[in-house]
Amino acid sequence: MNVSVIIPAAGRSSRYGTDKLGADLGGRAVLLRSIELFTKRDEVRTIIVAGPPDDMPAFQDRFGAQLSFHGVRIVAGSATGRWETVKNALAAVPDDATHVAVHDAARPGTSDELISRLMEAAKVHAAVIPGLAIADTLKRVSEMQVQAEPEDALADMILGEDADAGKRTGRFVQEAVDRARMVAVQTPQIFEITLFRRAYSQSNVQDVTDDAGLVERLGEPVMVVDGEFRNLKITVPEDLALMRTLLGLKSADGRPVHKRF
Repeated sequence: MNVSVIIPAAGRSSRYGTDKLGADLGGRAVLLRSIELFTKRDEVRTIIVAGPPDDMPAFQDRFGAQLSFHGVRIVAGSATGRWETVKNALAAVPDDATHVAVHDAARPGTSDELISRLMEAAKVHAAVIPGLAIADTLKRVSEMQVQAEPEDALADMILGEDADAGKRTGRFVQEAVDRARMVAVQTPQIFEITLFRRAYSQSNVQDVTDDAGLVERLGEPVMVVDGEFRNLKITVPEDLALMRTLLGLKSADGRPVHKRF
């Protein structure tokens, strides 16, 4: 296998609130942790990071030296959406690549064992993704949110006294969703290169939320390999704290000064 890894890193981290990719995770930025998952794998020949197009100089200043150390190629992503960011990076994939793996930049906890299982499956199946079985009950809720008043005692009981007033919202249940055979999809997602290029040559790809969805739209089968809990995507600050716990890492404040960088 000759695998090119694409890491979309052009998002605005709007739900996180600050730059989550630069957040400290055991002395290294989250983005670097995600990249290091692939730097020592024999199958991986190329790593392409697609950065924010409107802030590339700052992105280069922050990560360029470390990415260059790992032989990573940096390209401009897109402010339009993740799909266009991946498409921009796909244009930089070498002609001799046999497979493309797309991995979330904020998913640094993927185990080497999971990546190995995905790579082995990709030798047999043209599209392979990790999926984690859902244990929680699923409910479909109303689209409209009900705003609670800041002084509403019920809101305090439901959302907590420390909840941001702007987040004091609730929704009504519309129906229960059967969780049988449902999985939460993770990355890396690995595809045979010809199939992946076909998937991204389609029109109207803007509404698809992951790369496997484009392959599914072609009518091609996608193999799901068992994912893992530690392979979570950092979306809010609480996720970063959980990731530190899962990986056995301390925050910068919890490490000696000489080990913070």
